[in-house]
Amino acid sequence: MSLRGAIAIFVCVFQILGRDPEPATAASEPETPRVRVELLSEVAAIAPGQTFWVALHQQIAPGWHTYWMNPGDSGEPPRIEWALPSGFTAGEIAWPFPARIPVGPAMTYGYSGEVVLPIALTPPTALAPGARVTLRGQASWLVCESTCIPEEAPIALTLPVVAGAPPPDPRGASLIAAARRNVPTPSPWPASFVATTESVTLSVKAPGLMADRITDVWFYPARWGAIDLAAPQRARVDTAGIRLDVARGPLRDAVAAPIEGVLVVAERLDGEVARHAFSLTAPPRPGGGDHDPALASLLRAIVLALAGGLVLNLMPCVLPVLSVKALGLVQHSSGRRSMLRAQGLAYAAGVLVAFAVVAGVLIALRATGEELGWGFQLQSPAFVTLLAWLFFSVALGFSGVIEVSGRFAGVGQALAARSGYGGSFAAGTLATVAATPCTAPFMGAAVGFALAQPWPIALVVFEALGLGLALPYLVLTFVPAWSRLLPRPGPWMARLQQLLAFPLYASAAWLVWVVSRQAGPHGVGAALAGLVLIAFAAWLHQALGGARTLWRHTATWTVAALLPLLIVVEIVALGPLGAGTRAPAPEVAPGGRLGWEPFSPERLAALRASGKPVFVNFTAAWCVTCLVNESVALRSPAVADAFAKKGVAALKADWTSRDPAISRVLGSLGRSGVPLYVLYPPGAGIGAAPTLLPQILTEGALIGALDKI
Repeated sequence: MSLRGAIAIFVCVFQILGRDPEPATAASEPETPRVRVELLSEVAAIAPGQTFWVALHQQIAPGWHTYWMNPGDSGEPPRIEWALPSGFTAGEIAWPFPARIPVGPAMTYGYSGEVVLPIALTPPTALAPGARVTLRGQASWLVCESTCIPEEAPIALTLPVVAGAPPPDPRGASLIAAARRNVPTPSPWPASFVATTESVTLSVKAPGLMADRITDVWFYPARWGAIDLAAPQRARVDTAGIRLDVARGPLRDAVAAPIEGVLVVAERLDGEVARHAFSLTAPPRPGGGDHDPALASLLRAIVLALAGGLVLNLMPCVLPVLSVKALGLVQHSSGRRSMLRAQGLAYAAGVLVAFAVVAGVLIALRATGEELGWGFQLQSPAFVTLLAWLFFSVALGFSGVIEVSGRFAGVGQALAARSGYGGSFAAGTLATVAATPCTAPFMGAAVGFALAQPWPIALVVFEALGLGLALPYLVLTFVPAWSRLLPRPGPWMARLQQLLAFPLYASAAWLVWVVSRQAGPHGVGAALAGLVLIAFAAWLHQALGGARTLWRHTATWTVAALLPLLIVVEIVALGPLGAGTRAPAPEVAPGGRLGWEPFSPERLAALRASGKPVFVNFTAAWCVTCLVNESVALRSPAVADAFAKKGVAALKADWTSRDPAISRVLGSLGRSGVPLYVLYPPGAGIGAAPTLLPQILTEGALIGALDKI
């Protein structure tokens, strides 16, 4: 006896044991069938040689069910033995996708209520118009409730033969057309699987799939044994495609060959759920064996995070801090190698600790249900104000306004002076803080992957991002040959440090502008008041630096008291969470430029339902990369002409302040930060997958993507 046969017997026993006692019936009382069948046709007449569809129409009694082509752990599919006139040929049943029917601990696949099973028939070309043809067959099926009963019935249908196009049958045509819509179509996406001793992971490469609209995914295997049919199927959908994890089935050899079946994807469109069925064949992944694909995804995310961290060093947010740290490296270049390496390790430690703190807070808040992503802290005007004050304070130190010692001026002493490794640690922390308004290439996919994983894996990816940021400075301190390329120390260093203060002043001014977008005039007033108090504290510290002890202590305590005063002023003005206000909706730009509409999921769905292509600009005022891209590419007249030529609607998703709806859409696209540029082709169905454009956007790349519509 086969293993499947044993399972079928077990299911039957379970059904019998679970059956309620039934009253005895008279032996003479006829038993009515549980399934009534008839043969339908989509046409009211037959045209010689022209293929048409018929169907076995089953009307199943309430509580009972029949079976799909793979009935699952027990059961038998319906069959038809045809007795057709000479020259007629019948195809196989075109199976609509089934429903899952659990039977105790087992799982079966089948139909209940009413089901139409289409079959293609092809008549011979020699049929004479005016004749009548009778199509006959014997249908058999197994119908089950608490017990299973085999049933059968003859089916027949007589149709006339006509010349030319046959007329449709009003009832049969609509029922058969509805059934054929539920018959799986060939999958447009390649699939593969990896099997371990315990599980099977099915991967479907469907780039750009709109995960936020996918409500359910299920795979129905065409044959029994490869997967455990009763086990849950854990699905993950992102812009790379679909991944299904399920327990391995009882037949060990079933995973040696390709797995065939039907993938059913449920998609929410305009408030309704539509189900799309795709037939696919998934071969074993070459070299898969017992390899866990999660490890490959993690390694890929680590590599992307490392590359993104390296590119962050070139971003305008980080360059001033990194340049000042490089001055410290120049000063230490003639010293002991061990001290130089220790400076590099201290800087890297500062970066990694800061990334761990930012990632830990982000992961913890997301675990409580908050819709947040990379740069979430910059959506708070309170945090942006603190960052502006920090940059302003550091810039005062670079300018020499705050004197800590005679060798190097201001806060630059803490970051670049020869004494102490705390300055290097602080520089690494400051570099991380300064990097948060920037999103480098490769970062988006890595951070999006991290935030979809358990917290230990997410933390590993974020630390890889931090390591990429710290790596150039770390390599300079550990490779003596590279450090010999550095210039000699000299008076030029003090002048360069003072010059580097001005990018930080500009950053502070830009951050105050961001506050104006988030919190309006009151927020700007609080930020400017803080800048005045910081300038006063710097002047007081410098003016009383040479005074008597009492005055110096008084000045020190006054400066120390200003910090909590600043925080109190900020909290009173902006609130502890600093929710702020939404930025005003963008207006249509004059002069033939792009006219941006405010983004909302509803507006996106409406535009796509109307068949228009849509471009969505996910941006924020605090995102430096976003602002550069808008200036370089999105304000180009050539781009505006390309948008007009293709009839593309432009939506602006402004993430300057917190917006859970935008956060959810970003997550559905496999991203967790801005910038993100998404081009949706015409159409609203599941096959109309969006295109994700590069994070560093150029006019040519954007026009090239538009030309493909």
